[in-house]
Amino acid sequence: MDGEKTILLTQEAYDKMKEELEHREGEYREEITERIAAARAEGDLSENGGYHAAREEQGKNEGRINELTVKLRNAKILQAPKAGLVGNGSVVTLDLAGREMTYVLGSRDIAVATDYDVISPESPIGAAVDGAKQGDTVSYTAPNGREISVTIKEAKPLE
Repeated sequence: MDGEKTILLTQEAYDKMKEELEHREGEYREEITERIAAARAEGDLSENGGYHAAREEQGKNEGRINELTVKLRNAKILQAPKAGLVGNGSVVTLDLAGREMTYVLGSRDIAVATDYDVISPESPIGAAVDGAKQGDTVSYTAPNGREISVTIKEAKPLE
């Protein structure tokens, strides 16, 4: 895998990424090609804004196709921990000094399949809650150097 990292995805996130890849490789790629051909038919390409915009969009689309292809190739479907335990794929409700916040613990790629904000297990708060249980109070050092405590009010699998 040449140093490529495994991407942990829910089945729903995997399916959405696969759907996006199929769209970008199929009808969207064709649409851009048609726009380029139409702009090219207008003549002088040096001052043809439509042509240059379509070529730029083509480059972005091909880049995203490559990104999705690599991510899907390296994807592993995660099994979220049982209710009460925090891990990749958990929906975690935290109490931070009386303010309640709900997140999904996992890679940002999971965000395509959920309306929750996502926190990375590598982030300070993500590392602190990863492996904890509902009811636990954990602390972490914020980027500004402050020590912050949070209580895990609820942990359940992302569905």
